Amino acid sequence: MEVEINKSGRVSLIDLSDNIGVDLYHVERQAQKIVSDDSGLMLINGEIISQSYWDSVAEEINEKLQECSQISLAEIAAQLHIGSELVVSVLEPRLGTLVKGRLEGGQLYTPAYVSRITVMVRGAARGITVPANLPAVWNSLQQLLQDIDGANGVSVEGAFFQSLFNGLLKEGEILGSLRAGVQWTPAVFAHAQRESVDSFFSQNSYISYEVLHKLAIPQPKQYLQSRYPEGIALDAVFVHPSLVEMLDAAIEDAVEHGNWIDTLSVLPAYIGGQDVSKILSLCPAVQRAIKSSKAVVLGDSCLFSNTYIKDMFDQMEKELETLSYTSSGQGLSKDLRSAGEPKVGLSSRQYSESEEIGDNLGSSKSVTEKGSKKKRGKHSGPAKTGTFENDHDDQESLPTKVKKNQRKNKDASSLDASDTKSGIKKGSDKVKEDNLNIISGEWIVQRILTLAPDLGELGDPEDPDALVRHLSSYLRPMLLESWTKRRNTLLMENAARRRQLLDNLQKQLDEAFLDMQLHEKALDLFEDDPSTSVILHKHLLKTMAASIVDNLLLTLDRDNKLKNGIEVEDRQNLESLPLSSADRTSLAKGLSDSLSIKAQAVVEALEGKRVDAFMTALRAIAEESGLLLKKLDKKLERTMLHSYRKDLISQVSSETDPIKILPKVVALLYLQVYNKALQAPGRAISAAVARLKDKLPDSTYKNLMDYHGATVTLLALQSAATEDVSKGKDNEEDCTSDRILSKKELLESKMPELKAMVLGTAST
Repeated sequence: MEVEINKSGRVSLIDLSDNIGVDLYHVERQAQKIVSDDSGLMLINGEIISQSYWDSVAEEINEKLQECSQISLAEIAAQLHIGSELVVSVLEPRLGTLVKGRLEGGQLYTPAYVSRITVMVRGAARGITVPANLPAVWNSLQQLLQDIDGANGVSVEGAFFQSLFNGLLKEGEILGSLRAGVQWTPAVFAHAQRESVDSFFSQNSYISYEVLHKLAIPQPKQYLQSRYPEGIALDAVFVHPSLVEMLDAAIEDAVEHGNWIDTLSVLPAYIGGQDVSKILSLCPAVQRAIKSSKAVVLGDSCLFSNTYIKDMFDQMEKELETLSYTSSGQGLSKDLRSAGEPKVGLSSRQYSESEEIGDNLGSSKSVTEKGSKKKRGKHSGPAKTGTFENDHDDQESLPTKVKKNQRKNKDASSLDASDTKSGIKKGSDKVKEDNLNIISGEWIVQRILTLAPDLGELGDPEDPDALVRHLSSYLRPMLLESWTKRRNTLLMENAARRRQLLDNLQKQLDEAFLDMQLHEKALDLFEDDPSTSVILHKHLLKTMAASIVDNLLLTLDRDNKLKNGIEVEDRQNLESLPLSSADRTSLAKGLSDSLSIKAQAVVEALEGKRVDAFMTALRAIAEESGLLLKKLDKKLERTMLHSYRKDLISQVSSETDPIKILPKVVALLYLQVYNKALQAPGRAISAAVARLKDKLPDSTYKNLMDYHGATVTLLALQSAATEDVSKGKDNEEDCTSDRILSKKELLESKMPELKAMVLGTAST
């Protein structure tokens, strides 16, 4: 066996068994002994191979390698019929001695070829100036080798390129950084990166991460933080502390001078959004201002000093003082009139109704104080009494004052006071719900743009009013709170004013309603005379009832305004002026729903022909408004009639006008004869005198009729004289004036006798 092994250096155990003629079993046992005794032999896969055999093989491989420059291990293993691992274990100890080459990646290369590829790798690596992926570079080199060597060229694996590259990098032949084994960043590029970043950052005191991404810096925030430890990393940019210091100085200046500042105008354009908020949070001036309530940040980027906001708030608050608010939550409306009190169409003209005395033929004339349209009729003669009306009758109504012995309506006033307090409490709860609709955000925005137009010029082009809306949202709660406090204060003040107002109304209504009831009783005397009854009813409605309604509507209107928190000036002079029908309707419709219906019914009854219908409507609205109407009893009626009689006697005694005395004389006679308080206009004097015929002595009645006839004649002459003046008839005017003077002297001569007759009867 040893002889056979020494002959070829490599022999299989099966061949040894055949050549020697010994059973394979004994050959295998002896082969193990031979291999164990000789370190130059090895038993592999049923074959005994000597080291000399491997040396000869290595020499053959070296010869072939020098010819081809490259041999693959797979090719050698196939030729020798052994495994690649065995080839590697045999060749590695002989590299550099028997085999002049380099084993790399399953390939054997000659030193010249390795040097050539190394030069190519070094050249490629040094020629790269931007980050590159090495596998792509190796593919380019492989393509280059194929182009140079042709189809018979040596194929080089990427791993060989990578191994050479790693060696060059380790030896410092090439400069740069390798990431993940495949991503190469040349040192020249890294240097250019640093130069670019340093230049931009030093010039601008900030740099955006987007710039670093363009420079192929993969983790810009970490890169900048490691390079500039003193810098501030934001969401989109990296800033130098000097930028914060510059902004801090600008903010401190704005706060000290009571101004505002848009930080976007100070910061670079790249800085926006959440980065602005973070920078503001880093400014010491902002922290101090907010902590001391000297400034506020609105809209993420704008800082307003409280002085600036307070000035704007004060100007808006002053405007609110001239505006009227309603508790219905409908919004804000400018009161173009005065102090929140709406116009009700009061007529400024002073008017009076004329007293009419004339003949039965219906001669009539209406003379107004300011030249209103005149009514003209025919005059037939003084034979019978007719109807005439002049200014003195309704303007100077008969005295109706009585003693103020009615009790005060304490229950009604106290009930109203409690309702007022509960109304204020409920109203305050309702105000909390409706406040959001009272001062609209749109109104505040308009006022801001009026007071500071520059605020509307600095917003986002896509939403230019964003900043103004932020400021409006900040000011609105302050304005609402101010408005609510002022309103609540006004409501509390108005509660006392309402109590006083309704107490005064109750007192006035007690007296006026008793007078109305007293004079209403006299109307029953003329129920058998429909035409005269209508005149008397209308006259009482036009005089006493109208004043009651006017006072009632004006007071209820003021009470309604005070209840709703509207400032109302005390204008006592309005109550003394008569209202027109349109005025009354307007006031009635302005009241609350249920009260408005009753008020309109009173106004409608006032325009009617019956006093009893008016009294029913008056009682209804008094009940609705919580007022009490006192009923006239017998005892109070006697007291009032006695006071009325004394008043009439005093007026008749002191009267000097021969025309005005007649209605007072008739009223006094009715009080003596019927014990009724009659208030008759000029058109009803004739019928009133006629009804006294059977109640007076004949001489007294005759004197009264004569005086009445003379009065009618005098009034007719005065009317004719007025017509002559208007037509320019001077001659007729002189004639009429003489007759008027004559007739007036006649009446003046009869007046003492009339007074004596009436006063004597009254004393009796």
